[in-house]
Amino acid sequence: MLLIELLKALLYGIVEGITEWLPISSTGHLILLEEFLPLDVSPAFWEFFEVVIQLGAILAVIVLYFGRLNPFAPSKSSAEKKRTWGLWFRVLVAIIPSAVVGLLIDDWLDAHLYNYVTVAVALIVYGVAFLFIERMRPTNRTATQDAEAVSYKTAFLIGAFQMLALIPGTSRSGSTILGAMLLGLSRPAAAEFSFFMAIPTMAGASLLKAVKFIAEGATVTTTEWGILAVGCVTAFLVSLAAIKFLTDFVKRHSFASFGVYRIVLGALVLGYFLMFGR
Repeated sequence: MLLIELLKALLYGIVEGITEWLPISSTGHLILLEEFLPLDVSPAFWEFFEVVIQLGAILAVIVLYFGRLNPFAPSKSSAEKKRTWGLWFRVLVAIIPSAVVGLLIDDWLDAHLYNYVTVAVALIVYGVAFLFIERMRPTNRTATQDAEAVSYKTAFLIGAFQMLALIPGTSRSGSTILGAMLLGLSRPAAAEFSFFMAIPTMAGASLLKAVKFIAEGATVTTTEWGILAVGCVTAFLVSLAAIKFLTDFVKRHSFASFGVYRIVLGALVLGYFLMFGR
């Protein structure tokens, strides 16, 4: 049984590593996966696991962009260090809206929206949004090409878009990338700023879940520790490839294909549960 659960954790890690960075909703995919292939864990640990597994994905961003994000790098000039600090301050400004709202309604969201109906509807709605924006958005040669060049106002507004991702199935990366593009960032710059926002956003969400988990007096079995370790390590390794793929993909392609995927998946999920029930 332990081997089976660890294999499931491996699959969960693969799904998390791919979907965290592509604009197709990692939380939504994990909820759907749990519907069809649930882990043999306590309900309290599952709520903890589906958030903390994101730490593996965060680590991939830190590893891939460490030189760029490190303001203490001795190889950087004073101006470059100042520029890096400026990027971090903008990222922190960007996470304020979702952090405030998330803290206020986190428990309500868990109780009411973490289900397949919400996920399916969000997948379809934001899939349509991707198609619409890519079709209607004019080519802007003066778009902001550099994540470090984002203004504080724009950073805050991108953070406002991130609040949409509190609804499972929306996609944190999808909402922030869409918002950034609407606010004048190029696709590559929008994707990178979204990656950087993920570090404090997901670290904070994981910390909040951990505090609640401990406060409730929940215990973790040896099997559950193994599941968490396998899931996080797998998410990290897969995220390395997923981030590289997306950064290369957006240089030559639009996000329309992700919109189509979301619509098809959402429709299949709704159709399945309407036909066969939960």
